[in-house]
Amino acid sequence: MEKLKKIGKYIIISTACLAGLLGISAYLNKDAKASTKLDGIENFPSSYQQYLKEIQKKHPNWKFKALYTNLDWSYVISQENKFGVNLVPKNYSDTWKNTTPGQYNVEVDSGWVDSSKRAVEYCMDPRNFLNEVRLFQFEALSYENHTNSLDGIEKILYGTEFYNTKVSYITSSGSMVNMTEKYSDLILKAAKTSSVSQYHLASRIKQEVGPFLSHSSISGKVSGYEGLYNFYNIGATSSAEPMGAIINGLKYAKDGKGAPQTTKDKYLIPWNTKERAITGGAIFIGSSYINVGQNTIYLQKFDVNDDRGGTLFTHQYMTNVLAPYSESKSIYNGYSKSGLLNNEITFIIPVYNNMPEIPQDSPDINLNNFTKENTKVYCNANTVNIRTGPSTSYEIITTVNQNDKMTRIYKGKQSGERWDKVILENGIVGYIYQTYVTEMPAVQIEKIEVGIDNNKIKKGERKKLTVTITPQEASNHSVEYSSSNSRIVTVDGSGNIHAVQSGTATITVKAKENNVKGQINITVYTPVDKVNLDQSEIYMQVGDTFKINADIEPNDADNKTIVYTSNNTDVATVGEQGTITAKQAGSTSIVGSSKENANIKAECKLTVVEKMEDSEIHIDSSLTVNSMEITGIDYNKNTVKDIKEKIITDLEVEIVDYQNKVLKDTDRVGTGSKILIKKDDKVIRQYQVVLYGDVDGTGKIDSVDLLVLQRHILQIKTLDPIFRKAANIDKNGNKPTSVDLLLIQRHILRLQLIEQ
Repeated sequence: MEKLKKIGKYIIISTACLAGLLGISAYLNKDAKASTKLDGIENFPSSYQQYLKEIQKKHPNWKFKALYTNLDWSYVISQENKFGVNLVPKNYSDTWKNTTPGQYNVEVDSGWVDSSKRAVEYCMDPRNFLNEVRLFQFEALSYENHTNSLDGIEKILYGTEFYNTKVSYITSSGSMVNMTEKYSDLILKAAKTSSVSQYHLASRIKQEVGPFLSHSSISGKVSGYEGLYNFYNIGATSSAEPMGAIINGLKYAKDGKGAPQTTKDKYLIPWNTKERAITGGAIFIGSSYINVGQNTIYLQKFDVNDDRGGTLFTHQYMTNVLAPYSESKSIYNGYSKSGLLNNEITFIIPVYNNMPEIPQDSPDINLNNFTKENTKVYCNANTVNIRTGPSTSYEIITTVNQNDKMTRIYKGKQSGERWDKVILENGIVGYIYQTYVTEMPAVQIEKIEVGIDNNKIKKGERKKLTVTITPQEASNHSVEYSSSNSRIVTVDGSGNIHAVQSGTATITVKAKENNVKGQINITVYTPVDKVNLDQSEIYMQVGDTFKINADIEPNDADNKTIVYTSNNTDVATVGEQGTITAKQAGSTSIVGSSKENANIKAECKLTVVEKMEDSEIHIDSSLTVNSMEITGIDYNKNTVKDIKEKIITDLEVEIVDYQNKVLKDTDRVGTGSKILIKKDDKVIRQYQVVLYGDVDGTGKIDSVDLLVLQRHILQIKTLDPIFRKAANIDKNGNKPTSVDLLLIQRHILRLQLIEQ
């Protein structure tokens, strides 16, 4: 397995690992737990919502999508806070840098050193950047035709030598080629080809090789690599050699560093013209990042989304920890100058489990300039800005007005202009100029009331508790949340509850300053999602009985009661336990419905034929006949010829497979096969075969059955009813599980044969 060293501002490429089960390979991802994406501000945690609501007031066309990574915050930070994974410029203050002896100021790449844990925590917490400007690190970066604007590209390139400039380049032979197109023209073409946002490509070029056209990666003049160009520094991993990163990038531009021809064709390698370099690099970024789930600047920097299917934290485009922060402003400026801020723009914003209640401050903020507090204060002036940091140079989050209440959590003691850190009543955290803050008289909490819109909630549902504190003017509103049973309901420090499994738990909200507390009981139930029947089609004779079985999904659904009905009771009736009685010849359907929700149901087609006299057919006792179902077939003697020899009749016997294809005498009879008894070419009786362990209908039990059942258990591809029955090796009537998987495996290895 190859893994390139991650250093510098440049791209990292890694490969996935494979694992096998009896020769069946599958991709593994030990870090990833399935992420989920939910549209709308209301689907974000409360600590995100108010920031987004402030933004939406100004930009009602902007859309927000919560990316629940299902990763624990502490785990994420531990993975990203490893030496060399995140870098900062060496000239930054020590609060930005790793100060561990032996690692402090070690240049991982020229001029770049390892970042501090505080820097990683600050840069990774999305709540620090939920303002109009820095939000653009979460912009969805796929190409959208309605943002097709050359003017917008030019405004992003403004201040660089790419701005409003026609393209020229040097060929490998040293001749100069002057194109009629500008750099903005080539970027727009590349965006359309790669399905990557043109604004992102322009910003990426500006970040990697701007502002000068003389940058060695795109000059075409590097000795030994004349006429080659790499606008995005793809493959530009650092080395100890002079210009090591540049040379590595140009090696990639030359032949993809030995990549196969299919890869070179895909990325238009060699990049021996600027158009090929800009477009081919864009295709690389799109196919390697944006089109596989890393479709924001943030997700390209921090590999925390499992859509790609590879190991997390390895596939990171750059190591500059502040790259998303700095690039977001360039993109915002481009949108602003080109008048595109009122367009519909989508932002995908990550959410982690167990995030800190208060986001980490920027390492630029000197914590020694503050005293920790928990004091109720109010605003003493109209229209005062709340900012992301203690200076007017920081972005505005929102504004407060006369008498608006807040909690001061850090009091500034800076020399000169002083700022306080506060939490507004709506949960927004920010900084306010101390002059505009007045302390409220101290009052303690006397009563806590806890509420919720409905205290009976579904498994997996997330809701927010409402907490009412009396008196409202109490100076310390700090409370602690706890659950009497976190296996049933969890609650975070902000009062967000998550229903884990069925049951009842009590949520307690307790004042931190005294013993006053409030409680609420939460009942979690698991609704029915699906009803499964173990048969999809049955033949019966008049007077026969047959028991059909059903199961409910999910396994832990609270109400597993099934209601059985027949669509035509003249043809057949069905009892409460699923026992069918055939009344007269004809057709009907047997329906199994959830008692909890009658709309959730499954159907089985039933054909009833006239009763055949026992003297007309005899089936060998080695086979087990249950109405129209046959089991007990000898696995080693299951050809059509073998089966026909066990059926004594003067009638015509024909055997077809589960796809109704007529089988020859030498073919194997497997699960789903039908034994048709015919008279005058008319089917007068039909038996269906079940061969336990044969879940693909081939009449064999092998590694393919193992794979098919594995995919069913993992809910990749669901088995049809008859095959689900064949997969229930221990015949306990339950859904197939890993135990059945093991029994098939032992059969294949001849350790324990499956009893038919």
